[in-house]
Amino acid sequence: MFTRIDHVMICVPELQRGMEQYRRIGFNVSVGGSHPGKGTHNAIAFNQEDYIELLAIRDPAELRTAAVPGSWHADLGRYIAAGGGIRYVIIQSDDLAADVAAMRGRGVDVSDAAAGSRRTPAGQELRWKSATLGPKNPLPLFFIQHLTPMAERRGQAGAGNHPNGVYSIERTYIVTRDVNAAAAEYAKVLGMPAPVPHKGTVIMAEMAVFELGPNGLGIVQPYAPGPAADALERRGPGPFQALYRTTSMGAAARWMQEQGMSPPARGIRNTGEQAMLVPPSEAFGAYIGFVGPE
Repeated sequence: MFTRIDHVMICVPELQRGMEQYRRIGFNVSVGGSHPGKGTHNAIAFNQEDYIELLAIRDPAELRTAAVPGSWHADLGRYIAAGGGIRYVIIQSDDLAADVAAMRGRGVDVSDAAAGSRRTPAGQELRWKSATLGPKNPLPLFFIQHLTPMAERRGQAGAGNHPNGVYSIERTYIVTRDVNAAAAEYAKVLGMPAPVPHKGTVIMAEMAVFELGPNGLGIVQPYAPGPAADALERRGPGPFQALYRTTSMGAAARWMQEQGMSPPARGIRNTGEQAMLVPPSEAFGAYIGFVGPE
């Protein structure tokens, strides 16, 4: 069963620069490790049960070898050169082999659950299984089942205690040109009913939100100028925002201002809550949102 959003993958042009900027945004970012044979490496900012992954190219020659047609590596360099940002939303499974079988039963083009790993700077090997969608269902989703226990994963990444007070992802948003058609595609892949769209007042878009455990996966179509329309115009359909729960929006904003950043823009959600957004110009192509008490 799909249980939650595991993490978002944010592609950056250079890992150290990405780490420094996300620390300015208030995330406690630590070096993750390298991906053997893939030519990439990452950094991690852990929350309570999810995390942010910053991904960069470590070895262009190794990446070219790994980037076979149809693989997610195939256009990574082009994606980063075009501005980077949130490339994939990774969905957690508690039994990936069963979920792959169920997706295939619904006619979804999906890979087998393949073993994956990375090695931390301390030499610890972290292990998982993952599956990717095939060319007949080219959605920006990965699926993962962790084999390394959470306690070990959190321990190696310097988890939590973010200056911005973030403790959980609330939602991710994927922009599209037709919310109803796209929601039907995601419903087939996820094995869930397509949600009825409703208006989002911060991103200015019609939103069909799939509930994945404690998190929401929002498929959105702009109805007016705003973040969703900006993302669609700049990059076309795809993930563009991650929204996080914080213990204090005021503390998060003050931290960013102390780091020399502009005050994040504020808006009112359709729930009545205030939210604030760090723009793509300050988050390597992604909108990073915050919601919570003042």
